[in-house]
Amino acid sequence: MVKSDQDAPRNPAQQYPRPPLPEQSQPHPGSGERMRPQPDHGETSYLGSGLLTGKVALITGADSGIGRAVALAFAREGADVAFCHLPEEQADAGITSGLVEQAGRRALAVPGDLRDEDFCAGLPGRCITRLGGLDILVNNAAYQMSQPDGLTAISTDQFDRVMRTNLYGMFWLTKAALPHLNPGASVINSASVQAYQPSPHLLDYAMTKAAVVAFTHGLAQQLAPDGIRVNAVAPGPVWTPLIPATMDEEKVAHFGEQSPIGRPAQPAEMAPAYVFLASPAASYITGEILNATGGTPLP
Repeated sequence: MVKSDQDAPRNPAQQYPRPPLPEQSQPHPGSGERMRPQPDHGETSYLGSGLLTGKVALITGADSGIGRAVALAFAREGADVAFCHLPEEQADAGITSGLVEQAGRRALAVPGDLRDEDFCAGLPGRCITRLGGLDILVNNAAYQMSQPDGLTAISTDQFDRVMRTNLYGMFWLTKAALPHLNPGASVINSASVQAYQPSPHLLDYAMTKAAVVAFTHGLAQQLAPDGIRVNAVAPGPVWTPLIPATMDEEKVAHFGEQSPIGRPAQPAEMAPAYVFLASPAASYITGEILNATGGTPLP
């Protein structure tokens, strides 16, 4: 549950900063601590209610952005949290671990690259060894790089990195986790508005998010007889380090203004969707894409 400090009704259109935002750029992968304004992960606003008490979650890409907000929310709902991050994101990962531990839960941060099949194959076992189980898998990590000049500007190296991070990593990790998931477990994937309304400058990224939707629908049908639910969240524009690290400064300044709400979401606004899909309240929901787009209609 997310509440304001005064627990008063809020106008979603005015709740957070609106474009134009400060022009800014960072080298990839970027850091939320260097963004202006800094993203809200729910540090002062998310209040748990025990929805995930006793659960163990494994989240990819939880050093910052949506992943950090989900890790914080899961911890405040009572779950222990393991997560992976790129080795160069160690400092940000330490902040996420601190938030989980401040909530009274155990944290396990594992550096590595999802483009490495062996790394993916070993993650579930490391989670289980340290935290005693695995109940929730969140495939959240992704890579994008804006290419305003179109298809011909997308190099094979970029295409390979986008595909291997966004799809191969999800495929390998989910495959490795399945033998450890029991009835009642949940898999949650991060899709995107890009799956349905692709931006031309993010063509390869949008392709992968459409594939995430198909993967979610198909795997949900495969695993339903086993009592394992598979769903996805499709965020619209979200204010994360990926934005100043992969877009030019002018696009950053106007990021999110196309949303009917008129601004980008904050990571804290995405986390409740993941909590809901992971919780017993969603026991009859599988194969669903939960759209969190700020009013942009999707199928």
